[in-house]
Amino acid sequence: MASKQILSPLPGTFYRRPAPDKPTYKNDGDAIAADDVIGLVEVMKSFNEVKAGQAGKIVRFLVDNEDAVMAGQPLAEIDA
Repeated sequence: MASKQILSPLPGTFYRRPAPDKPTYKNDGDAIAADDVIGLVEVMKSFNEVKAGQAGKIVRFLVDNEDAVMAGQPLAEIDA
């Protein structure tokens, strides 16, 4: 398998869960499909889904929940 990165599409705040009282979308080691949501990037009260983009397995997340991120910043590393 080849190692790839999932990049942030926008600058903002990265959230790994849909709401504070909900579980994370995905965790390290989880299998993913191309259309799976791995998190949200919030920009000015607008929440944008971040999808895996390809099938594989999440090796590890590179940012924590509620971290500020820049456009193009790697969010997670996957084996595709």
